Amino acid sequence: MRSYAEICRLTVRQLMDALSSGSLTSVEITEGYLASIAAQNGTINAFLEVYEADARNEAAASDARRAEGNPLSPLDGIPIALKDNMLVAGHTCACASRMLQDFVSPYDATVTQRLRAAGMVILGRLNMDEFAMGSSNENSAFGVCRNPWATDRVPGGSSGGAAAAVAAGMVPAALGSDTGGSIRQPASFCGVTGVKPAYGNVSRYGLVAFASSLDQIGPLCKTAEDAALIMGVIAGHDRRDATSDAALPTRFGLDARDDLTGLTIGLPKECFGEGLSMPVYHAVMAAAEALRAMGAKVVDVSIPSLPYALSAYYVLSSAEASSNLARFDGVRYGYRVKEYADLDELYRRSREEGFGLEVKRRIMLGTFALSSGYQDQYYQKAQQARELLRHEFGLALAGCDALLTPVAPTCAYRLGEKTADPMQMYMGDLYTVPANLTGLPCVSVPCGLAEEDGASLPVGMSLTGARESLQTLLSIASAYEQRQKPNAGIHPYDRLLKGVTKA
Repeated sequence: MRSYAEICRLTVRQLMDALSSGSLTSVEITEGYLASIAAQNGTINAFLEVYEADARNEAAASDARRAEGNPLSPLDGIPIALKDNMLVAGHTCACASRMLQDFVSPYDATVTQRLRAAGMVILGRLNMDEFAMGSSNENSAFGVCRNPWATDRVPGGSSGGAAAAVAAGMVPAALGSDTGGSIRQPASFCGVTGVKPAYGNVSRYGLVAFASSLDQIGPLCKTAEDAALIMGVIAGHDRRDATSDAALPTRFGLDARDDLTGLTIGLPKECFGEGLSMPVYHAVMAAAEALRAMGAKVVDVSIPSLPYALSAYYVLSSAEASSNLARFDGVRYGYRVKEYADLDELYRRSREEGFGLEVKRRIMLGTFALSSGYQDQYYQKAQQARELLRHEFGLALAGCDALLTPVAPTCAYRLGEKTADPMQMYMGDLYTVPANLTGLPCVSVPCGLAEEDGASLPVGMSLTGARESLQTLLSIASAYEQRQKPNAGIHPYDRLLKGVTKA
């Protein structure tokens, strides 16, 4: 009989095989993760709510289906958790905001429906930056989330709870959302694999919108193979999402290859200059050499407009946020002040008290960018920069199967280190926002550790490809993981799961 700590170290693939062979039951797996959450969440604060009763019932139902020989899918009975901006019927969806702290989801998001259809066990909802606006998970109304590798450091954001929960062995897989790097940057900071699919590959129905032309849902997992398995569940066309693209792939079976001969990897020179820390630079360049040793051709490429991506992103995303968050007015739903003199005061005070500082900052920036006399100067210029980026990425990818870049310019920084300087925080999105602006798929893969002030901190590399290339990106990532075994034996599980034993 495996201990709970041993169960919590297993990948989704290993759990799937254990369920198939009968060496583990879904109830045993679920109890292991619930014990892990109970032991660690007081420190990490990754889970905002744990669906204990529902999870136990779902696990028991899964075991009954398997006993009858009727599992709903190979993933039937495997736990997963969702970022707190995806609807789960009957449960709170707060977006880590006071504004929605009492909002109960009236229906399931499409991704939730697809997880249920596969028989997966939903463990709970995960901490995040409020309304997905942030890069450190310090903007949550319900307390900061901490990095399992060093609890005085941020886990990244906005999907910080998802990345931290997977890294700490509190859940084998999680769903996050990515508007400007919100899956990939926390994946890099926490040493897990994160996927931002191509825009339109996963339905956004039931995802609370931040910036509708940029948002995309994707998995965070221990390995690229696990991410491919989860993508096979959640990807696919949805008539309820007008941006859903039926032409994009829905199956992601990976090549069992460790030879990358015939593939070309591009290194955009604009991503390896000023602002990139030396430990991250060396780790990513070492990864490039490893891919070359595996047979890939590694070439230099240029995307001249890349330096404009960050400015364009913050104009466009803030403009869309200003529009999307206008619905939270204290009238139909959301936080509402108890006393007010007139309708104007109701709107003003409800939004002032319901929204946090970062959300208000971006609403004001977006409203300004869309205001009369400034729309052409800012919003239209940002759209032009976006189109130029799409064109240049297309040229770079015409001769490459993937582009290799850092995920973030630094490793995880200390809590509070950048909160006083928003611009310094925003610079952390330098390498991630282009994939959102262009709608391209992107995978964040651990590529080693950096030593900083006595802490061993994960470093992530990013693989970006053409719209239909996610399976290729995941195959490259999986081959790299199997050959290089980044962070092998150095995960924080042993330390973090010490108190998680068999009940």
